[in-house]
Amino acid sequence: MSEIHRIKCGNVNCYIIENGTNGILVDTGKKEFIDKVIESCKSYNVKLIILTHAHFDHAENAARISNVLEIPVGMNENDCNLIQSNTNQSLSAVNILGKIVLSASLREFSVHPIPEFKPNVLLHDNDSLSNYGIDARIISLPGHTDGSIGIDLDHRHLIVGDALMNMFYPTVSMLYHDRDRMLESAGKISGIGNRTIYFGHGKPLPNRQWVK
Repeated sequence: MSEIHRIKCGNVNCYIIENGTNGILVDTGKKEFIDKVIESCKSYNVKLIILTHAHFDHAENAARISNVLEIPVGMNENDCNLIQSNTNQSLSAVNILGKIVLSASLREFSVHPIPEFKPNVLLHDNDSLSNYGIDARIISLPGHTDGSIGIDLDHRHLIVGDALMNMFYPTVSMLYHDRDRMLESAGKISGIGNRTIYFGHGKPLPNRQWVK
């Protein structure tokens, strides 16, 4: 049975999924945390990097970690335009806290270009990760970005990236490229049922009804 290890990188989470034999790194954090993430990976036989989406705080270290560990990067092709610039998909927010986070994010987009890379593996809804030694599947969760994805593991755990957030309190994503799709994805997560939810920002919590 697989386990999830949370790597806290400031206010961003990376995760290692491992089953004692193989591992997968989910998201790569900001550049100031690269040594911490690489050292964490060395304890496991990490065979793949998965990006839940391509915003810099989740993807800035993808190229370097891929080179250091000599492993491929997987993501959804609909986020590839964010590698060139995180401003290629517009973002909006509804409430005051969301607008504060949005303003800070847009400032950081301008000073954190992502080192260029080309994903080796394009991941789609319901793709299996068994080829990498992990009993898990990809779940498509667009809305925060066009190519946002999650990982459903052992029917017990669900890594959702920024499709949901627990930055200040548990909620649907505070920032979104497409609000309607973001809400659909939140409803999809609720419909999966009994899971522990692992957020891109914040502590894990049990799944719940996310859209009232």
